[in-house]
Amino acid sequence: MQHWLIKTEPSVFGIDDLAAARARTTSWDGVRNYQARNLIRDGISKGDEAFLYHSSCDMPGIAGIVRIVRAAYPDATALDRRHAHYDPDSSAENPRWYTFDVRLVRRLKRVITLEELRRHAKGALAGMIVLRTGNRLSVMPVEETHWRFILTLEQ
Repeated sequence: MQHWLIKTEPSVFGIDDLAAARARTTSWDGVRNYQARNLIRDGISKGDEAFLYHSSCDMPGIAGIVRIVRAAYPDATALDRRHAHYDPDSSAENPRWYTFDVRLVRRLKRVITLEELRRHAKGALAGMIVLRTGNRLSVMPVEETHWRFILTLEQ
């Protein structure tokens, strides 16, 4: 099993929305970055777990844990002309963008804030992608050691 961090803006779709979704499950669609797309298409597997990270908000940080319940498949929003994520260069025969399905495992006892994560950037979380300056990826791998350490911060 691999671990990931997936970013979302809670004003668009956050942990509360996922908790309210049917079977606490949703498609993680709309990713439009080639590096993140490659991670989705080539890296994410059914059974992997991810931190659900709230970004672009007053208190960015890790809000919960999700499980990947369906691995990569073509993102249908790229083919829908009426959808905000439509991409005229994508087609059913040659999909450009991919999605995956996640199910909420649990909310964390508290949000582990970006500021708190940064306090460990030169120690236990050295090299963690979300802590790198200029990182804009919405999907990124999380090392096993980072995953375990972050869970200890929840207490």
